[in-house]
Amino acid sequence: MMTSKTEDAPPSGLVIVDKPQGITSHDVVARVRRLAGTRKVGHAGTLDPMATGILVLGINRATRLLGHLMLTDKTYLATLRLGQTTTTDDAEGEILTSVDAGQIKPEEIRQGLAAMVGDIDQRPSSVSAIKVGGQRAYARVRAGEQVELPPRRVRINSIDVIDINGVEVEFKVSCSSGTYIRAIARDLGEALGVGGHLTSLRRTSVGSFDHGFTLEELSDDFTMVPIAQAARATFPTVELDESMSNDVRVGRKLTLDLGAPGEVALFDPEGTFLALYKQRDDQAVAVAVFV
Repeated sequence: MMTSKTEDAPPSGLVIVDKPQGITSHDVVARVRRLAGTRKVGHAGTLDPMATGILVLGINRATRLLGHLMLTDKTYLATLRLGQTTTTDDAEGEILTSVDAGQIKPEEIRQGLAAMVGDIDQRPSSVSAIKVGGQRAYARVRAGEQVELPPRRVRINSIDVIDINGVEVEFKVSCSSGTYIRAIARDLGEALGVGGHLTSLRRTSVGSFDHGFTLEELSDDFTMVPIAQAARATFPTVELDESMSNDVRVGRKLTLDLGAPGEVALFDPEGTFLALYKQRDDQAVAVAVFV
């Protein structure tokens, strides 16, 4: 992944952060706002304080791009522990139950994880950021409420077991956005009858982005992916002539076959990213204009 380093006021683009453990995604946004010298910073896909890894941030106009980015496929490296359940389904919560899980065979673990691959209905952790009655679920739990969230349809592309060391299981997951890795640990423990919780989590990729910069590295050398490069890395693209480019700049429909389903990034003859369009019958219509 090529990047562009800003020297003056930062233009619009994406910052790919390697989030450290122990801080929230909002903490990262606050830090990058100071580094970028702008309040217009947002992020795509929250990472819990316990988790580390790839966090995609948008700067200036690219904050509008975050909601459109096809960052649906994510990969994680995780470790779970069988034999204990916690209030948060991870190591940060209080232990609720503890049993001996030493009798569980490795093949049972592999089969249990394999059963989760595919399109499944997954019940989010009660301490997720999902809003319930206008308030985050985790805030209700911390206030002492019992929260039971309804299942959500997610897609798990693959779960590969890396190592099994007693009751500790290290695994790699490729999944859609909205998948809870804590829920995988919890559900495996339930299926095996011993309980389980997540002990470590690292997100290794989000869409096409698989390398991030630490906050310290960004402090020394603020590095962004320009908005045009981010669009090319994420969407199918179409290069326009100047006449069509002028129409796109004001959001007009085009009589044009985009050649791909979903959102397509349109560029002018100079390579400027103009807009996201999608096909509607024989016309291309604007989804979002960025100039």
